[in-house]
Amino acid sequence: MGPVRQTYASSDTYPHLTRAYTEVSQIVRETGLLQRARRFYALVGGALLLAFGGLVTGFILLGDSWFQLLIAGGLGILLTQAAFLSHEAAHKQILASGPANDRLAKFLGNGIVGMSFSWWGSKHTRHHANPNRVSRDPDIEIDTISFVEEDAAKASGLLGFITRRQGYLFFPLLLLEGLNLHYLSIRHLVTTPGLKGRWVELGLIALRFAILLTAVFWMLPLGMAFAFLGVQLAVFGVYMGASFAPNHKGMPIIAKDAKLDFFSKQVRTSRNVSGGWWATWLMGGLNYQVEHHLFPNMPRPHLAKAREIVREACVSFDVPYTETTLWRSYGIVIAYLNRVGLAARDPFECHIVSRFRKA
Repeated sequence: MGPVRQTYASSDTYPHLTRAYTEVSQIVRETGLLQRARRFYALVGGALLLAFGGLVTGFILLGDSWFQLLIAGGLGILLTQAAFLSHEAAHKQILASGPANDRLAKFLGNGIVGMSFSWWGSKHTRHHANPNRVSRDPDIEIDTISFVEEDAAKASGLLGFITRRQGYLFFPLLLLEGLNLHYLSIRHLVTTPGLKGRWVELGLIALRFAILLTAVFWMLPLGMAFAFLGVQLAVFGVYMGASFAPNHKGMPIIAKDAKLDFFSKQVRTSRNVSGGWWATWLMGGLNYQVEHHLFPNMPRPHLAKAREIVREACVSFDVPYTETTLWRSYGIVIAYLNRVGLAARDPFECHIVSRFRKA
């Protein structure tokens, strides 16, 4: 499907479709798509362990060699795959009990990836409750990139320069996203008052960085060590951003006071990425974003079957269902961010030029 024009939904924009979600969820439960997929996740976990083992072996054998940057790139990819698993555990998709899933998500997120479980959980829960809703979805709050015109209009100076070109700069900026994710996690753990499990999370992150930094700076010359970390963080940031960006960016923006039923809200603001099994492996199941938002605790291998059920329901209830290719989704995201960025006007720009750009 083509790009979706940005819209601000009023309280009477969408009909109430409570029956739609009730019927779809009943079919999903009866089909068994909410049952755990232990064998699948055991295979994924085993594959990641072998891959990490291979990278460690390659790191030791290569020694003082610039081929270590290939190891760094591979590490960035594997850390993103581990982040996908942590995300699924946080959604209670992997293990039988909630506490066990939380422990797994914390181990993977804090101890392997270096991201705070509590920071991600709080942010992501609010996103799922109100995707693309102004003032409620933290994923569209300004953080260098502006996702709504009101935020873009406030940008000035260097931020304004970036905002006016933010679509084209989106992927280059993702080179720094890995560093940003670590910073936001640590800031959350240090500054949030009364945070439960603060020291456990900080301890896991500290141990993770201690092991990584000791190995890198012990084995490699100083310049090569910094290059290794730079490549790892860059690959991790780009891979994470490129996996999450296609899901909602460029889809309708919902007004803060809009009254929407659950089914419409989740389907209309989410975008699937076509491609089948390879897209599922590449994006950790995030390619089925519509189904993931309707059933957050559904295991990854069941999302494809759920897609068929949801698509039929969308046709029946006349709800738009958005799915496109990965490359097309990136084009939509870039075009959308550039449109929003036009609101950040240079105060010295000619108003006639500005008017023709909007035309």
